[in-house]
Amino acid sequence: MNRIPPAIVILGQNSQPIAKKISAHFPGSQIYGLIDRTSDTDINFSNFGETLRELFATETPIIAICAAGIIIRTLAPLLSDKRAEPPVLAVAEDGSAVVPLLGGLHGVNDLAREIAAALGVQPAITTTGDIRFRTALLSPPQGYSLANPEDAKTFISNLLAGAKVRLEGAASWLSESNLPIAPDAQLTIRVTEKAIAPAPDCLIYHPQIAAVALANLSNIQPEIALYCVQELLAQTNLAAASVAGFFALKHEMGNPALEALSQYFKVPVRFFNLSELVELDSIEFIENKAAQIALTAAGANSQLIECDRTLSVNCALALAAEPINASAIGISRGKLAIVGTGPGGAPWMSPEVKEILREATDWVGYKFYLDLAGTLREGQKRHDSDNREEIDRARFALDLAASGQSVAVVSSGDPGIFAMAAAVFEAIDFDAKPEWQGIDIRVAPGISAMQAAAAAIGAPLGHDFCVISLSDILKPWEVIEQRIAAAAIADFAIAFYNPISKQRIWQLSRAIEILLQSRDPKTPVILGRNLGRPGQSVRVCTLGEFQPQDADMRTLVIVGSSQTRIIPRKYGDVWVYTPRRYEK
Repeated sequence: MNRIPPAIVILGQNSQPIAKKISAHFPGSQIYGLIDRTSDTDINFSNFGETLRELFATETPIIAICAAGIIIRTLAPLLSDKRAEPPVLAVAEDGSAVVPLLGGLHGVNDLAREIAAALGVQPAITTTGDIRFRTALLSPPQGYSLANPEDAKTFISNLLAGAKVRLEGAASWLSESNLPIAPDAQLTIRVTEKAIAPAPDCLIYHPQIAAVALANLSNIQPEIALYCVQELLAQTNLAAASVAGFFALKHEMGNPALEALSQYFKVPVRFFNLSELVELDSIEFIENKAAQIALTAAGANSQLIECDRTLSVNCALALAAEPINASAIGISRGKLAIVGTGPGGAPWMSPEVKEILREATDWVGYKFYLDLAGTLREGQKRHDSDNREEIDRARFALDLAASGQSVAVVSSGDPGIFAMAAAVFEAIDFDAKPEWQGIDIRVAPGISAMQAAAAAIGAPLGHDFCVISLSDILKPWEVIEQRIAAAAIADFAIAFYNPISKQRIWQLSRAIEILLQSRDPKTPVILGRNLGRPGQSVRVCTLGEFQPQDADMRTLVIVGSSQTRIIPRKYGDVWVYTPRRYEK
């Protein structure tokens, strides 16, 4: 089964060799390095505590190459439920010690063994049951679930006290362990897909071997679909924990019923093309798509257990010979996130945007903006395009997501302000491709250039304001002139995007002329250039002094209202703000 790649956190450059050695052992892992103290890392951070807590909250396994004490003190406020803790380990700077700290129910000891083996040392595992029996009964491997964890503590205590155990059912991770197995033991470990009542002297493990397929869902209500699946499990006496995933044809992608089933059972939904389905010999099932889907998902040597078309939906259930890795079967529902990285680099990105970029399989965007987004982890793909190819870029990203990929369309600033979010929805609106309808689409906001410019100088947008792009590539200049004049008369503070370029050298001059027709020449103007990037500058002048050559394509211009004020500062700088109260 797939697991989340770990984050490897280092505080100094001396930890880099060990970090790279560990990272090479875990595909998809990323090295996080403290700014100014490390180099050649995947992700930079400035605040160790915030970074560690953010990773912990998103259930990312953490391998921190530092003292165990600093990790414990940092994460202590978040510790409340050990069942929700991701693996957290401390590794010595020289690789001489690997210490599992948290995440005992999520395989931290196994992770410690892997890291220790890669470094050629012994892991510092202190869990008594794990040491003695060479298996963690409380945290079975992926593909199995413990049905009665509340009985496990006493059960394990009895084993440690000398009791023996009888094994019923097949699971190599149990039969190959050091458990004291005896045929006449009083304690029992049972591996079964059946729904059976637990008992204190019997631990029950359910293997995820059931593939549930659904077809002809149409507009069925999620509640009905859930009822039908529960009835199917009841008819077959199967435990819900034995369900490995739900499977359907690709045209059902995005169906709310499937999404509801996935959330309720906490397993993935995967999709097939019609051409991928296995052929059935049985005349009874040859026209039953759900049966074909279930057997395709369960793989070779699988068995069709139930196929019911009398319910409201066409359901089928097949059992596989081994636990099913659903993430390796068919394709997932495609995801498309349109993200804003802010006007600068990583410090300007929200935690939501960072998480999306980490998890995406593909990044799509203008090369300059992708460079600002950071470094790809192993397995991710980058798709550059020219800055003027927004609609083509949107179509490409939508097609990529429709194929089952998780795509991040990267904009600078905020993606909904003169950026890629509108381009994506424009493509959806005008092309109306059916395969795009099932994509899970979200927009993740970012800090806009106007916010960055305003914050750098004070609060010039502190009262009513508007935003106007001076680019006439996608709208007539006549419309732009009308809007500038209307905004000036209405006395809005105005943020101007795209003020000038090599191809557009006269529009800003004309905008200044229009503003001066109704705006005092002493009106403050803020010029923010390269905001959040090397070479950032913020300058204040008046509208009467402002000249077109003062700006370029990387400049954000804010023109104040009649109320906007300049406050001189002690050593020559100024603050600019627009009062919240409007004086007539």
